[in-house]
Amino acid sequence: MLQHNYKTQSEKYEFISEQHGGYYRHNFIDHAYLYNLYFPPEAVFTDLKSNIHDIVLNYPVAQDALAGLVGKIIDQPAERIVVGNGAAELIKIVSAHIAGKLIVSVPSFNEYANAAPSGRVVEFPLEFPSFQLDVEKFAAEALRVKADVAVVVTPNNPTSLLIPKPDLIRLAKKLAGHDCMLIIDESFLDFAENPDQLNMEQDIENHPNVAIFKSMSKAYGICGLRIGYMLTANAKFAQDVRNGVHIWNINGFAEEFLRLLPDYKQEFIKSCKQVRTDRDSLYKKLCSIEGMTVFKPDANFVFCRLPDYVHSSAPEITKKLFIEHNMYIKDCVGKTQPDSDRYLRIASRTEAENCKLVAALIDVMDLKSGVAQI
Repeated sequence: MLQHNYKTQSEKYEFISEQHGGYYRHNFIDHAYLYNLYFPPEAVFTDLKSNIHDIVLNYPVAQDALAGLVGKIIDQPAERIVVGNGAAELIKIVSAHIAGKLIVSVPSFNEYANAAPSGRVVEFPLEFPSFQLDVEKFAAEALRVKADVAVVVTPNNPTSLLIPKPDLIRLAKKLAGHDCMLIIDESFLDFAENPDQLNMEQDIENHPNVAIFKSMSKAYGICGLRIGYMLTANAKFAQDVRNGVHIWNINGFAEEFLRLLPDYKQEFIKSCKQVRTDRDSLYKKLCSIEGMTVFKPDANFVFCRLPDYVHSSAPEITKKLFIEHNMYIKDCVGKTQPDSDRYLRIASRTEAENCKLVAALIDVMDLKSGVAQI
């Protein structure tokens, strides 16, 4: 167990707010990180433990074999796939080394912009206050700034809002012929209703200027294994990204998980259904808070705006919630959006934990008299 120097809950909050993981070591309820609590099943851990000697003592497979393993899971040929040490590795390769000019709709996952060299990113604001993507305006701006990579996230982080598939197809067609790759990040799509009808994976061969990015950490609940992939029918773009990963970028535990995953398809589908049930219940509870603007979520988290009559800012509410109730959520101050200090992003956990979270949130906002029965 690591030793830490914080002595008070306030000091603990300051420490945790600077970290990017390892939360399980610090004994608090994590409504910040976004992953599936109901997967993988215990049988997967049993298999990993029974094979731990071979996994630890031997080299894992390299990119060609890894692509084949992911291809079996998503029913795609290996040559279209690049497997990363989390999607973050692939994002770094594209943003930092491939894109000459990258445009990304914001607010969004910050790493696409953060990984790019200075002056190479254009941030395109989503429509405010709806946070919807205007495909026509986004495409026009991408062409105006001569972007060679355009990025959209669906469902988006932090808004938890989906971009309709017809809009994505229209956007891809608008950018086609203009030397602009469209990256569609579908990391949270499995938590949406009817994800098989929404994803672009089965349409990928019709859009050679599209690449799908997916972090497997979120949907499959394997943050510590670090697996992500890119899928594209553009052979040159696939090779450019493939050239950026080193030979053993995925460890043996992650490889073994990919080998096991096809046997647990039904368990995975069931787990996502449970996530949706819990999320929808959390959404309804948050909607019961008078004056709270709550966006109907498509992912496993909820985006909301504090009531105008709550004078505390989102960072102040977040800190107070942690200090008084040992629960951690995310404010949106680090996101590029208007009034960012008024917005919260709350990860859904179990029904019981979500109930406690909403009650605690009401308490720290001092809204007991202004809340419907939950």
